[in-house]
Amino acid sequence: MRRKVTRTGAASWLAAAVLAALLGAGVSSYGQTAPSKNKTSATKKKKGSKKARMPRGQKAPTTDRIKEIQQALAKDGSYSGDPTGKWDETTVEAMKSFQAGHGMDPTGKLDAKTLQKLGLGSRIAGVAAPTVPQASNGAGAATQR
Repeated sequence: MRRKVTRTGAASWLAAAVLAALLGAGVSSYGQTAPSKNKTSATKKKKGSKKARMPRGQKAPTTDRIKEIQQALAKDGSYSGDPTGKWDETTVEAMKSFQAGHGMDPTGKLDAKTLQKLGLGSRIAGVAAPTVPQASNGAGAATQR
């Protein structure tokens, strides 16, 4: 039994074929496009692109900040020697010692809770998830002229 091709079906198929041809893709069957053989993708980095990228993750502490951390570790007795401003093995071991002595996981890595315990961090950092400030309704706000 032959299937009757209606005008609407033929027109739809023809429109899809024309659209696919314009877009550079082949049409394999009614309403479906064949996969493109072009291996380039929209996510592939273009050569010579001048778009600035946002840095990922946190920035490394400055030498002055590392000296502050080393001074705080020395005050606690975990770090011995003069602060160098370099995040070296001595600093990592001192950090692990400090973290273990204060009931934290001794990773040797700098985090918000460790900075807080050293007296160098925010008093609210690492305590809870950030919250969105509540919008005021303007009732208590005074206007100046």
